[in-house]
Amino acid sequence: MSKICEEKGFDVESLDYRRLPTNERVTKLNNYLMNLSRPYILVGTSMGGYVSAVAGLSNDPMGIFLISPAVYMDGYAEAELEKLNCPVTVVHGWRDDIVPVDNVIRFAQTAKADLHVFDGGHRLREKLSETESCFIQFLQNCRRQYPELSLRSVANQ
Repeated sequence: MSKICEEKGFDVESLDYRRLPTNERVTKLNNYLMNLSRPYILVGTSMGGYVSAVAGLSNDPMGIFLISPAVYMDGYAEAELEKLNCPVTVVHGWRDDIVPVDNVIRFAQTAKADLHVFDGGHRLREKLSETESCFIQFLQNCRRQYPELSLRSVANQ
């Protein structure tokens, strides 16, 4: 996804979360976002999707793009995800054996997100081109929303 961002003129930052528990990942992202002086989008996969969604509650991203987000999972704090106040796009696989598709449907409904569910697994490797198409459309929508701005994408994996 970072290659697509760069091709579309977005800067990309990817935070290093190795060995950090989930709540510390959210804190690290929140601290990072406090210092940004220009608009940004959040991109996250799996646990990084959960981190992006939770951070989106207390920050002001232009949009959030999530792939197989680990929402409503045991061991993760419940967040008021219905209070997200920006465009959200979610891509998920019907055959995801890690994050149940019902969790993601519930999240998409509460967050009023655009939801794309493909016949794929957790990583959606078999649906890469479809996922990339959704991401390109998401970036184009962000660009149309603020055409004059240089945007930063913060990737969370």
